[in-house]
Amino acid sequence: MYFVGVDVGTGSVRAALVDKIGRIVKKSTCQIETWNPEPDFYQQSSENIWQCCCKVIRDVTKEVPSTAIKGIGFDATCSLVVIDTNGQPLSVSKNGEQEQNIILWMDHRAKKEADIINHTNHNVLKYVGGKISLEMETPKILWLKNNLPKNIFWNKIGYLFDLPDYLTWKATNTLSRSLCTVVCKWTYCAHLEAASLGTWDSSYFKSIGLGDLCENNWRLIGSEILEPGQRCGSGLTNKAAEQLELDVGTPVATSLIDAHAGGLGMISIALNKCSNNLQNRLVMICGTSTCHMLLSNKEVFVNGIWGPYYSAMVPGMWLLEGGQSATGKLIDHVIHTHPATRNISIPENMRIEDYLNKLLLKMANKRGIEAIDFLTEDFHIYPDFHGNRSPIADPSLKGMIVGLSLSANEENLGLIYLATIQSLCYGTRHIMECLEKVDNTLQVHEILVCGGISQNQMFLQSQANTVGLPVWTSAENDPVLIGSAMLAAASSKEYDSLHEAILGMASDGIKTEPIINTIEYHNRKYTVYLEMLKNQQTYKDIMSNQKL
Repeated sequence: MYFVGVDVGTGSVRAALVDKIGRIVKKSTCQIETWNPEPDFYQQSSENIWQCCCKVIRDVTKEVPSTAIKGIGFDATCSLVVIDTNGQPLSVSKNGEQEQNIILWMDHRAKKEADIINHTNHNVLKYVGGKISLEMETPKILWLKNNLPKNIFWNKIGYLFDLPDYLTWKATNTLSRSLCTVVCKWTYCAHLEAASLGTWDSSYFKSIGLGDLCENNWRLIGSEILEPGQRCGSGLTNKAAEQLELDVGTPVATSLIDAHAGGLGMISIALNKCSNNLQNRLVMICGTSTCHMLLSNKEVFVNGIWGPYYSAMVPGMWLLEGGQSATGKLIDHVIHTHPATRNISIPENMRIEDYLNKLLLKMANKRGIEAIDFLTEDFHIYPDFHGNRSPIADPSLKGMIVGLSLSANEENLGLIYLATIQSLCYGTRHIMECLEKVDNTLQVHEILVCGGISQNQMFLQSQANTVGLPVWTSAENDPVLIGSAMLAAASSKEYDSLHEAILGMASDGIKTEPIINTIEYHNRKYTVYLEMLKNQQTYKDIMSNQKL
């Protein structure tokens, strides 16, 4: 008996064959094509992504009988997919390339539209930290309506999907949407009429110029909303089953956003070794960006933090969600734009991060420093090179570096790399402090980290040191795929509920404890971090001639 978990990330589609107790048996990966036609515009193709899904699912299931596959679960980035009235891709590109029908989550074209929406101060904005992000779906839809020709684009829209919901539609021909996607990215009001999974607020869409989305019982954006893990329709259609080489009717689960699938796969890690309940565990899903997730048993509002979202990840619990728009992408950027990188000779099969980690150890030993952390005493970075998602919610913020010299050797690269990691960890600390100031039940007792950065021990140790808390990673190597497999397990009825699948398929954890003698040092550097934020805001005021 197996389940298939499918994760559609920013750059690739991955699938895993997972057994009933959450062990990954086999994985496969296929790269996604992305177009970047101008700054802040990122576009993808739904057909390209679906073909990648078909390939990786076939890869992981080809050596087992199709009857042994009991369910499929999808997760994906919160990207906007546009389909025309004939069920074909409808271009979101200014130049009309048909295959480019997805606005990627990290696309920042809709800044003006987000500002327009935020000036309404509509009540639904309470549930996205007080301000909607230009990375969410309604600003992007408004941009499309305002910027593409009505007769060529708007009048031809058949459906607007979040990417996870597009995948379940493609697999089952069912138009249901996930409570996770519509609550977190589309302003669906799950907190209203919770027994019937909520409602759309028509006054919001009418106030921002998207009242046509209300027509025909919300046909364009979804009238049937299901909890994650519920079965979609009658399972795989004949066409999808043929493409995937699986049985018709194989259960397909209502999907999750990729970060939330990671949260699902992480939230019960090592729970039997910890005294804390699900409420006090901060899950960090670290990839190109980072999503910070904290569960609560009650509705709590925190400025700059998305949510509270009712039942968006775990049924019956409220989810608060912070984030950083560029983490893995920022680390890659500072490494690969540094002049020393091109001259480094790295041993085969070694990542450059591992090389730099060893270099930093040598630097600390040479200088007689007891912990690597102390190397950055005179080097400080503010990390919002791609704007701030939380808790400031200001996409116009930029990165800052203090401590530059004329040096451009690999030791200088090592310092910039380490200071970047530390600054990202201070960003997490800033989010935690904002949560805890509002309500002490939101106090974090431990951090659970997954994603690509979780393979970097330097990052894990820095995160533990900067917040003075233990950091857990999964003993299983891919909690995001396990999370999507948990959805599949719930839809198959091999587990009675998603709660049971979470507990039954959870992996053991690996713990990183903070180094106590670094905590005071990081307290001082965190103060510098906050001062750099204030200074940037002061500089913006000066240049805009605002009164100081």
